[in-house]
Amino acid sequence: QVQLVESGGGLVQAGGSLRLSCAASGRTFSLYTMGWLRQAPEKEREFVAAIRWSGGSTDYTDSVKGRFTISRDNAKNMVYLQMNSLKPEDTAVYYCGAKRVYYGGYRDGYEYWGQGTQVTVSS
Repeated sequence: QVQLVESGGGLVQAGGSLRLSCAASGRTFSLYTMGWLRQAPEKEREFVAAIRWSGGSTDYTDSVKGRFTISRDNAKNMVYLQMNSLKPEDTAVYYCGAKRVYYGGYRDGYEYWGQGTQVTVSS
């Protein structure tokens, strides 16, 4: 059973920074893609960033490129999302997701989800 637990959300002013963490357990994640997705009120869940556990290749949605950085610590089974220069439109519940690399791609098809962590950016 895969378990993903997010932490690190909170309230921050525009221009500030937050670091989200995702603790992964229950599998050997070397064959997994790990992603961050977010869902704002009354909007669909959208892709933010992803990283291949093995090799570390990454993908970002255009709106966060240059501001957000996804990384992983293989020894600790942790995935991080460093968010800088935050904007009010980044306000959402952020979810950590995992899927097997076998399914291809970065942006959809996630099999496992955490419970989410709220990020609120005030103007």
